[in-house]
Amino acid sequence: QVQLVESGGGLVQAGGSLRLSCAASGRVFSVGAMGWYRQEPGKQRELVATFTTGGSTHYADSVKGRFTISRDNAKNTVYLQMNSLEPEDTAVYYCVSNIYTGDYGERTVGSWGRGTRVTVSA
Repeated sequence: QVQLVESGGGLVQAGGSLRLSCAASGRVFSVGAMGWYRQEPGKQRELVATFTTGGSTHYADSVKGRFTISRDNAKNTVYLQMNSLEPEDTAVYYCVSNIYTGDYGERTVGSWGRGTRVTVSA
């Protein structure tokens, strides 16, 4: 069994910063692409940023220049550094990844974390 666990959410004033972390745990052989989505109440979940195993990153236009995604493959962890936060960034942030499990990583499990809430006050 494998899982993703997020941390780092909280309440911050507009203009402030937060750093989210997401670690894969359990019987993890390796981790593929990792990313972050967010969802506001009553709205669809939207992509925030992704980081491939090849080192490519992709950002939603709304967060470009403010958010930075990074990963530590040795720790099977992905981070999201969020700067210049705006009230519009308020949402539950979810980590997502393909996790390779089994003795040789022969099985792939698409996993979502439970989410961490970010609230940005005006």
